[in-house]
Amino acid sequence: MIEQTNNTPRKKTAVLFSVQTHGVSNEENHSSLLELRRLVKTMGLEVVATLTQRRSKPEAGTLLGAGKLKELAGYTGGTGIVEGFSRKSEDETCDDKDEDYPVGSLYSSVDESSGDDPMAKNSVQADVVIYDGEISTKQLINLEKATGVEVLDRTGVILEIFNRHAKSREALIQVEIAKLSYSAPRLRVSHIRGDRQGGGIGSKGIGETSHELNKRHIRDRISELKSRLEGIRYEQNRRRSRRKENFQVSLVGYTNAGKSSLMRKLTGSDVLVEDKLFATLDTRVKSLYPEAFPPVLVSDTVGFIKKLPHDLVASFQSTLDEALAASLLLFTVDASDPVFRSQLAVTQSVIEEIGGEKIPNRLILNKIDKLTTGELEELHCEFPDGIFISAHNPEDIATLRKKILQFFESNMIETTMVIPYSKGHLIGQLKNKASMINESYDETGTEVTFKTFPETLTWLQKEMG
Repeated sequence: MIEQTNNTPRKKTAVLFSVQTHGVSNEENHSSLLELRRLVKTMGLEVVATLTQRRSKPEAGTLLGAGKLKELAGYTGGTGIVEGFSRKSEDETCDDKDEDYPVGSLYSSVDESSGDDPMAKNSVQADVVIYDGEISTKQLINLEKATGVEVLDRTGVILEIFNRHAKSREALIQVEIAKLSYSAPRLRVSHIRGDRQGGGIGSKGIGETSHELNKRHIRDRISELKSRLEGIRYEQNRRRSRRKENFQVSLVGYTNAGKSSLMRKLTGSDVLVEDKLFATLDTRVKSLYPEAFPPVLVSDTVGFIKKLPHDLVASFQSTLDEALAASLLLFTVDASDPVFRSQLAVTQSVIEEIGGEKIPNRLILNKIDKLTTGELEELHCEFPDGIFISAHNPEDIATLRKKILQFFESNMIETTMVIPYSKGHLIGQLKNKASMINESYDETGTEVTFKTFPETLTWLQKEMG
């Protein structure tokens, strides 16, 4: 009898670490690490440990102090030693010593959910080390030497997620530009095939290094991709200009705040809804459903996140342009997330960065079905003008739809006019430009009561002569 073996590949594991500098509270550091954990999970890795060290500033060469670096390497099988970095920095203060945090605290050395014994950390062999911040080329090299495994920073993780979720031609180009911009300064000289390359077609001449070649190829590729993106943006701007006559609402907010769920409910569309970070990378524009007057378009935008790479914000500018074209921004937050206030601040900061701070907006506090009665009452007091909803509650969606229409109707005028039968063709045109309230007929013509915008009323009066 042949014994069957389980061929399921082992899930790759990761250990996270951060450096908590002065001015950063325990809660802020904890929140950032929890968010990084969600990012890593979305990337498909299992987190087996989390380390934090308090320091006045990160160590220039390795971010961590020597002792904490060895502890980090204990999870990967590395030596924890980098040549030239075997002692503490002379300016290291008492706050910079390698601090051990008890299991179950904000700084548990071993993942609380894994059930691992902190004394058995050497049995945990992580495949990847991930830092909650940005890593320089020098630090990257040193950390990989010390741990013996691949090292990523927060930006690298976000870019990898974007790369996996990009589907449209535009999104794929935008992500590639951001990844190339990120990788260019991190190129390392190859020690495998030799550093020097011979001269030849396309090279700068005899003696050009592989490092220089790679950087030049990246610059050329970025230039090519930007040219392609310009063509796509030109077409998008044309489509956007055709939509100028329509009112547009744009859903903006932190990633996984529920924007796509709202988009689906408000428009009756089948947009992708997933409980993942950055499930949406492409802007979708759909009509508010059921249709009403005035007609309203709803757009869903890419989600924001803390420490969103600048190159990524720049490359997704065309996606964010939909927000700038909106008549009304709906800042959407997950009200059940304890840190939604800081997430809202991040969203507002990005909108301000792209020049959209003057666009009228409303705050949507989503996922209230996950709150207790007491929590909901407190939020009502804190955000009296907020719109509290659950995307899963049809009544809440109806209320939100009504408030959206009320916003645009605020500039409309209600009036009554008698349109002679000789001008009866105007009624058909008026129905496309106004909300009809009542129609009645007498010997002089059709008496209509309607709500419309001042410019439509001016048009009608002119047509009436």
